[in-house]
Amino acid sequence: MRTSATNSPGLGRDDAAKPAATGLLDRVIDWSARNVFLVLLATLFLVGGGIYAVKNTPLDALPDLSDVQVIVYTDYPGQAPQVVEDQITYPLTTSMLAVPRAKVVRGFSMFGASYVYVIFEDGTDIYWARSRVLEYLSTVAGRLPQGVAPQIGPDATGVGWVYQYAVQGKDMSLADTRSLQDWFVRYQLTKAQGVSEVASLGGFVREYQVTVDPLRLAGYGITLDQVTQAIRASNKDVGGRVVEMAEKEYMVRGRGYLRSVQDIADIVLKADRGTPVRVSDVARVELVPAERRGIAELNGEGEVASGIVMARFGQNALQVIANVKAKIAEIAPGLPTGAEIVPVYDRSQLIERAIGNLKWTLLEESLIVAVVCVIFLLHVRSALVAIITLPLGILIAFIAMRSLGLGSNIMSLGGIAIAIGAMVDAAIVMIENAHKRIEHLPEGATQKERARAIVQACKEVGPALFFSLLIITVSFLPVFALEGQEGRLFSPLAFTKTFAMAGAALLSVTLVPVLMLFFVRGRILPEARNPVNRLLIWLYRPIIKAVLRFKGVTLLLAILAMVATIIPARQIGSEFMPALNEGTLLYMPAALPGMSVTEAGRLLATTNRIIKTFPEVESVYGKAGRASTATDPAPLEMFETIINLKPQDQWRVGMTTDKLIAEMDAALKFPGLANSWTMPIKARIDMLSTGIRTPVGVKVFGKDLETLEKMAQAVEAVVRKVPGASSAYAERVAGGYYVDIVPRRDQLARYGLTINMVQDVIATALGGETVTTTVEGLERYGVSVRYARGLRDDPSRMGSDVYVPTMNGPIPLGQVADVRLTRGAPGIRTENALLAAYVYVDTREPDIGAFVKRAQQAVAEEVEFPQGYYATWSGQFENMERAKEKMKVVVPVTLALIFVLLYLNFRRLSETLIVMLSVPFALVGGVWLMWWLGYQMSVAVAVGFIALAGVAAETGVIMLIYLDHAWKEVRERRQAVGRDAGVADLYEAIMEGAVERVRPKMMTVVAIMAGLLPIMWGSGTGSEVMSRIAAPMVGGMVSSTVLTLAVIPAIYALVKQWELRRRGRPSMPAVTT
Repeated sequence: MRTSATNSPGLGRDDAAKPAATGLLDRVIDWSARNVFLVLLATLFLVGGGIYAVKNTPLDALPDLSDVQVIVYTDYPGQAPQVVEDQITYPLTTSMLAVPRAKVVRGFSMFGASYVYVIFEDGTDIYWARSRVLEYLSTVAGRLPQGVAPQIGPDATGVGWVYQYAVQGKDMSLADTRSLQDWFVRYQLTKAQGVSEVASLGGFVREYQVTVDPLRLAGYGITLDQVTQAIRASNKDVGGRVVEMAEKEYMVRGRGYLRSVQDIADIVLKADRGTPVRVSDVARVELVPAERRGIAELNGEGEVASGIVMARFGQNALQVIANVKAKIAEIAPGLPTGAEIVPVYDRSQLIERAIGNLKWTLLEESLIVAVVCVIFLLHVRSALVAIITLPLGILIAFIAMRSLGLGSNIMSLGGIAIAIGAMVDAAIVMIENAHKRIEHLPEGATQKERARAIVQACKEVGPALFFSLLIITVSFLPVFALEGQEGRLFSPLAFTKTFAMAGAALLSVTLVPVLMLFFVRGRILPEARNPVNRLLIWLYRPIIKAVLRFKGVTLLLAILAMVATIIPARQIGSEFMPALNEGTLLYMPAALPGMSVTEAGRLLATTNRIIKTFPEVESVYGKAGRASTATDPAPLEMFETIINLKPQDQWRVGMTTDKLIAEMDAALKFPGLANSWTMPIKARIDMLSTGIRTPVGVKVFGKDLETLEKMAQAVEAVVRKVPGASSAYAERVAGGYYVDIVPRRDQLARYGLTINMVQDVIATALGGETVTTTVEGLERYGVSVRYARGLRDDPSRMGSDVYVPTMNGPIPLGQVADVRLTRGAPGIRTENALLAAYVYVDTREPDIGAFVKRAQQAVAEEVEFPQGYYATWSGQFENMERAKEKMKVVVPVTLALIFVLLYLNFRRLSETLIVMLSVPFALVGGVWLMWWLGYQMSVAVAVGFIALAGVAAETGVIMLIYLDHAWKEVRERRQAVGRDAGVADLYEAIMEGAVERVRPKMMTVVAIMAGLLPIMWGSGTGSEVMSRIAAPMVGGMVSSTVLTLAVIPAIYALVKQWELRRRGRPSMPAVTT
């Protein structure tokens, strides 16, 4: 039995002094071993802080992937999209282009409303952005029409729609339920902590409508303007200060609010010879539903009133939903008899599933890693050292998360999950080395001698292990360079993995030596009698002997393995990101523009009834058009149907989400309806980041709407024929229907009229101007004045039955204007002040990159764009291309960082390059496993390969630790007898460093792989992304292990043999023992 050298071995250097960092780490280990109480006290504080952080970290399913955005919303009732674009959207978008840090300004003009989306650069503070937009908004106010007041949207993100509900009531009309939602439920839920806004949708908004008769107006000599002015003047309460009577103070008030149909009907317009002419004499007054631009429907059973709860920016989504539910329970007793609030979308279910799944995965990993430690060490108390450090490292990650304001979600917990196996590497190698040293102690050694041996064992491998853990940590830092949606998705994972590995590195030189002093006690089974070790040596010895005998063949086989990887690599497609299964589907068909509210409601109910017939469906909630919020610019022809699914154990046998979507898609084939399928969170993220709601989209830019529509339809026709396209739909940007009333200026001059006089008549008589608002307790309803529907709905009667007041009495509108039916824009999109038309392309093709290349080629060959028009490809493809370009920079930076850290550790170029070989060889297994599993190359997979690079380098470092250690010991023994070591001694050292220490190397590899397998084979929420990260790591660890156990010893032998020849040492090629 040989006794190991007592001095710390030089890690990869022959005679030079230790690096300063290594000496510092030795001193940290010594200090920790001498100050056990302080280390344990600090650990207690760590545990307390960690528990607090775990309990108070915000929870959500995903990190917020939306861009920092500020919405400028302008209500312009009754105005056509072109009018809104010219008078509102264009001045706003051109002004917002100058806002600091704004990267994209999108405008959308629709009937009666303008939306301007100012998208800011990543990292911009949302409230700073809002203040800048307000600042620039003030500069453009003078260029907007009088009475128009733009306002910024709620301080919520694009994915802030966390909870949606329907308000239903037995024996309650749609007007009753909408009033209940607007004036009671909405305000009560807005008070819930963390809620930014509660928007209303569906049902009927009550409105007092004064339908005037133009003939009666003419008969009484009353103008439409007189009617509106009289109604305005008849709706007012005032205060008259106070009066004192009988030692009491009475407040004086004049009561004049309109409160009923009769109040409006009794308003006096004028007195004719002492006889009053009332509103009821010239008009019919009714309480009717107001014009609406959005409807909601539930389960195909009929329309409902509903609400959308938006969480404030940066809030804990799960807590916000809990607050809303608590408030609903609180107000439930105050609802009318039979009324109820029915949830139709609840993100807390997704959050709880996702977080619960990841927590279970973390527990599985921890248990598996603990079992690995016990099996390999066959000493439970020693295994406890690694087992205890694991949760402590996780707590360090949570403390850092809490300090930086990061939430718990699939990605942040996933970062901890993929780090678990590597977190215990240092502990298990240090324990194994301590076992080895204790085994070499003479019998009867005192506890103090054992303690010194343990500390010395930690100092032998601790600094190098610290560096290897640091390599894993730093190798992941380039992920922070990702930008856009992928950066926001993976930065939490990168943060938590970095925190966890940094925590493990810190614990490895502080707490681990202290715990080893406590737990590495009692009888420790010698290596020679450890069955696991004996089995590994029995398997590995003949392999290493063959490797050393046939070093060239070994290297050739390694090179061939790397070259062969080209075969699967060429067959792997590309995608931006695997879709996260949210457990809820979103059906988003698009219809041709010009659809009426009635037809939209009928079609929405029909599609909902069909969807509800599928046995996997729990409930169906559909909306058409927009809710009363700046965050929803949907036109009436755009449907959004939320399909809540039952738990999968209640599905038909063999049914999957993709099969279910295919069946539903086949059942929902309607003429003029282009189907699109996605999921709620994903849809909102996609629409915000690129404006495209489908996986792939084409944006056609130009200056004329009609030409834009022709080019977009040409692109649609070509893309629809491309293999892999399930649907393609081009927006009909000039497909709306208009009744144009064009004043004849020569006739206006004859009657002494101005354009404005005629336009006022059109806006009021036909558009229905809201002239005032009633005050009925807490409720407020508008009062509008307009002509009868028969006149408004028949363009042929507009010219004859609509009157324009002149100095000589009213005249028919047709005498001063022409009435025509034309086509125009149903809605106008702009991006950075340039007109745009979108083509939405849905594909079931898993390889989106290949599909887009085919589509791009087809469009380039078959569509010729006029001068001033061009197209860009967007959607997920835009994100994928950006990520690909960033990876071209990130990957070399990663490798450079690993190289620098390795060189700082070894201080020898040869050994640094040996470890660097681990990286390309690790790719071999990763690529083959991806091909076998059918995965596409995505950002998630790329992140997995980045993580693999650091882990692979760590396994190489551990092998070189033992090879260098053994080689130095052999040289010292030869020097002790007065001779130099030769090649035979080198081979002996390699056999000792590789074979005799195979157990710690396999422990690290098995611990890492065992920690990754539950992630790779997981099937719960979030597994779609996490399995793509874990797969290349698992496959890469297999090929990296082959490299570590076979190829590195061969290269090490060649390099050291060359060094011996340079020094004139004997070169006997003996392979013995």
